[in-house]
Amino acid sequence: MGWAAVAISAACATPGQVRRVETQVAVLRAQSAREDSARAAELGRIIVLQERILDSLQSSREALRQFRGQVDRDMLDVQQQLVQIQELTGQSQRRLAEVKRQLDDRSDQLATVGDTTTAALPAPRDSAAPVAPAGAPTPDQLFQSSLQELRRGSLGTARIGFREFLRTYPTHAQVPDALYFMGETFAVEDADSAGYYYRQVADRFRASDRAPTALYKTGLLAERRQDRAAARTAYQRVIQQYSRSPEATLARDRLAALQP
Repeated sequence: MGWAAVAISAACATPGQVRRVETQVAVLRAQSAREDSARAAELGRIIVLQERILDSLQSSREALRQFRGQVDRDMLDVQQQLVQIQELTGQSQRRLAEVKRQLDDRSDQLATVGDTTTAALPAPRDSAAPVAPAGAPTPDQLFQSSLQELRRGSLGTARIGFREFLRTYPTHAQVPDALYFMGETFAVEDADSAGYYYRQVADRFRASDRAPTALYKTGLLAERRQDRAAARTAYQRVIQQYSRSPEATLARDRLAALQP
């Protein structure tokens, strides 16, 4: 009966009503088509945006991979440079230790030679030659006791002894040695004072066996205070004035190391 009613109603619809229905259906279809088109367009934009994001992520991943590779290479280069620096530092330290040992050995040899030479010399005929005051130690005793204090590390005591030696015996043959060892007492704690006494030896007693060593150490002190020009000048003087000395060989090494 229901179908019969619908059929009767449809049969009873007027042409105007049918057209209105058809118009509404067409409107609904057009609206649905526009909505479908809008959704399709929005979906297309979303897909394009996603593709761009994926491309950007891929580019970022590639850039990050390249960056990590560059960082790894840079770190490897830094590590290699550190190894080279450590090797060079170790070589420099060994070289400095060797230089110090050579200079100390030379100082001991010169002190021994000076003692032997002094003992072998005949008594001076000049009545004005320095003579120890009554009750005072002889020049050799004062010099040797001061040298022993220096070797024991008693720098202040050694300094007092050498200063007294220089004051009391200013014309003694071992004045260059006393000046040199005065510089040694200051070498660690007061580079300026050490340099003063080394220069006294190098300038006043150029024929002394201590002169090339004192001049070379003047260059080392100049390097320590970052005065490369003064260091070069000192080393060049060693090479020019004492070309056959062991210090000349050391000075050439230092000049080579100071090349820019």
